[in-house]
Amino acid sequence: MDVSGWRVLAAVVAVLIVVGYAIGSGRWVTTGSDWYLGLEQPAWQPPPAVFGLAWTYNFAALVVVGITMAVVAPAGRVWTFLGVLAVSVVVAIGWAYLFYVPHALVPAAIALTCCALLTLVPVALAFAERAWCGWLLVPYALWLMIATSLSWGYAVLNR
Repeated sequence: MDVSGWRVLAAVVAVLIVVGYAIGSGRWVTTGSDWYLGLEQPAWQPPPAVFGLAWTYNFAALVVVGITMAVVAPAGRVWTFLGVLAVSVVVAIGWAYLFYVPHALVPAAIALTCCALLTLVPVALAFAERAWCGWLLVPYALWLMIATSLSWGYAVLNR
């Protein structure tokens, strides 16, 4: 196994992207605010505990797959994976800001739609490298699709 300098750098970048994701999205997400609690919720809104479990899994899966890709994938695939993942993370953090700060529900839903679509690229790249890596990211992609549907649900119900 080749663990050259660029692979170590890529693994560190993968971890930093996920840490930035966790910190960045947590910066604005405030589900206990009066504004949020006053929103009409979509009927398919999961209980709060599901969000904690889902995001714990998602962040762990992203770290495992990111490091694995850094160690085993060809350079082009690694950097494409990390680049698209980073862009999707920026868009996801943008969703958190748009939804919870200016309460721009439609732009937030559009941002999360873009994030969910962008996420299909890292999932496909992970599958192409190691099937188990792809499967590890499938719940994350599905969670983003559910979150996107919830975001659109909030936008429609709270016009």
